[in-house]
Amino acid sequence: MASIGESDMGGVYSPTPWTLTYRFLAWSVVATLLAFHLNVYLSFWHGWPGAAAAVGDKTSVLAWIQVLIYAAGIAGPALFVSRTRARTLREDDAAMTAIATYIVKASFWIVLLVGIADAIVSFLRVEGLLPGLFGEEIAVNLGRNQFRAPYIHAPLIVVALILASTTRTLGFTWLALLVVVAELQIVISRFVFSYEQAFMGDLVRMWYAGLFLFASAYTLIEEGHVRVDVLYSGFDQRTRGLVNAVGSVVLGLPFSLTIIILGMSKPTSIITNPLLSLEVTQSGFGMYIKYLMAAFLAIFAVSMTIQFCGYFLDAVADYRGDSGKRKLDSEVTATHGT
Repeated sequence: MASIGESDMGGVYSPTPWTLTYRFLAWSVVATLLAFHLNVYLSFWHGWPGAAAAVGDKTSVLAWIQVLIYAAGIAGPALFVSRTRARTLREDDAAMTAIATYIVKASFWIVLLVGIADAIVSFLRVEGLLPGLFGEEIAVNLGRNQFRAPYIHAPLIVVALILASTTRTLGFTWLALLVVVAELQIVISRFVFSYEQAFMGDLVRMWYAGLFLFASAYTLIEEGHVRVDVLYSGFDQRTRGLVNAVGSVVLGLPFSLTIIILGMSKPTSIITNPLLSLEVTQSGFGMYIKYLMAAFLAIFAVSMTIQFCGYFLDAVADYRGDSGKRKLDSEVTATHGT
């Protein structure tokens, strides 16, 4: 069934101007989000002046380059939409979901690999085993996050990015199991062996935070978030599409974008400050992952922003009665079960 106001006669898909507008707006948000993070990296990690400096008294070429990065965040989607007029809203939703899925998969592997590696290093350090294994110099360096982050965490993050491109599962089930195992080993070691260290609790908190923050985007597309369901459950698909489209624009996107802007717009913001300083906890011999847990909040907001853009397009398609609606994983499982 063709969309309302669009034709598919003779095998030629003719989108309406509104369809192109919806697609452009959604991709503009995604591209501008990328431009914002690129400019944050250039400004706070490399000392670039920032796009706002282009209109000040001390303007520079670097500032105008950062302005052009934002301009590309608008021009790029416009060019993309104009050259892919035959793409449907649901196809763009699928593409955005794939982007958010990759981010979440990479994040899962990061918390898994970095969590295990850092916990092992912290255990060896608290037990005084590092000098015997690696020598005094490396043992001292492993007690500083300016060494541990670039030489242990960073390579594992690269490995995680590669694994995310080769695996299909999001890993939430395994991460939930790991949280239980990590908590169980604290209970056993504390009450059976009277042994407990700060890094053990840090590992649980790291995996627990990752589980809930990274799973939010997936839960959104699976209709798993808590709703005021008194009226929604009785709506037809068209009305649900309208509610979801308006909710994405009025509630979802402002929420996630507020986290990004307030958390990363300044070097002293709650996300960028820990990342810049490679912040660690003050619990003595705990894990050195506090700065990564600050990044978890950024990953949550970014994945949710991208997913809300796709969710908006899918909701508009529902409202118009477009074909090709994606089945929820729960619906697929129920179908296979019967």
